[in-house]
Amino acid sequence: MLAERMKNLHPYVPGEQPKDRDYIKLNANENPYSPSPVVQKAVCKAAKKQRARMGLYPDPDSHELKEAIADMLNKTGGVLSRTVLSGGRKNGSGADCTPDAHDRIPFAVTSDMIYCGNGSDEVLSFVFYAFFNSDRPLVLPAFTYSFYPVYAGFYQIPLDAVPLKADWSLDTDAMLSRANSADTSIIFANPNAPTGIGLSRAEVRALLEKAPKDRVFVVDEAYVDFGGESCIPLLTDFPNLVVVRTFSKSLCGAGMRLGYLVASPDLVNAVTTVKNSLNHFPVDYIAQQAGIASCKDAGYYVRASKLVVEERESFITFLKDRGWDVIPSKTNFVFARKIDEATGKAKSGEAMYRAIKEQGILVRHFATPGIEDFLRITIGTHEQMFALKKAMEQL
Repeated sequence: MLAERMKNLHPYVPGEQPKDRDYIKLNANENPYSPSPVVQKAVCKAAKKQRARMGLYPDPDSHELKEAIADMLNKTGGVLSRTVLSGGRKNGSGADCTPDAHDRIPFAVTSDMIYCGNGSDEVLSFVFYAFFNSDRPLVLPAFTYSFYPVYAGFYQIPLDAVPLKADWSLDTDAMLSRANSADTSIIFANPNAPTGIGLSRAEVRALLEKAPKDRVFVVDEAYVDFGGESCIPLLTDFPNLVVVRTFSKSLCGAGMRLGYLVASPDLVNAVTTVKNSLNHFPVDYIAQQAGIASCKDAGYYVRASKLVVEERESFITFLKDRGWDVIPSKTNFVFARKIDEATGKAKSGEAMYRAIKEQGILVRHFATPGIEDFLRITIGTHEQMFALKKAMEQL
């Protein structure tokens, strides 16, 4: 009774969503902080004073939201944790934002360079449909965001997965060689997931300069706000570049389902055509209002991102002091494995995951061969990380 194409579907498995116990949840890379109070007010106002709008179709192209995103990127440079704040409240709300000199975008991002969707996962789905072909393999790292293979199966796009280097960084030379050999596209997360390592903007530029010019090159910047380097400044030189971003991580909005991409207007129009061929009204009215308010109070999220980075660095030191092998991270998580002092070998990642879970804390374990000894641990609040450290000292 099922269509033949169903055989190629291998659904994404999200982080555990417990229902039987109140765990400290550090397994899905969610932001531990609530959205800005400005967002709460905007949503309540929309639901109470403009509730009739919820009975009408929303703006299909999210015009006001795209303008707000463009303004936020121009004010922050696209990396919140390095943005300079002035004024505002203690939590950063209402503060003025100035991009770090290294992150300043050398042009004005405009709304016609932005496409908005229901989370970056939907945006990525449309990117796969619009730009990747079934007659040639898509080049990507062997270990990266695990939704990429899901979409490849859904759209019947072959993959060419390139192994990581011994230090867990991307093998950019091998990726470039394979892309040129097949005249095909490249996609990767930067910083990468689940490893947490990021390429510099200069390294991405070097890739773009040698990659096929007539194929779309996709950089997924879901975690860039926690210390990576955004590739948005490269858009003027590379019209085939697409940068995908999300509200779920640094903008504390995983429950809102908002994502976007930044690219040339021509590529934005292509993705919009895909959207309009599936669902003309993707982002609902309330989500648009929440997103607009988030962008207008960027200072709050700058402060939250800085707190996450502080906790990450403290936690990395904690792990290294206790014999853990920790991969350098530019994200809101760490990827680490426990080394047995007697044997010098890694302990079972699954056993470590279960021992931590028994103490009321969820972290992420992947059974994937090659990374099965690692845990991916989301950075939480200071109180949550204190509880985790205490639990891990009991192992």
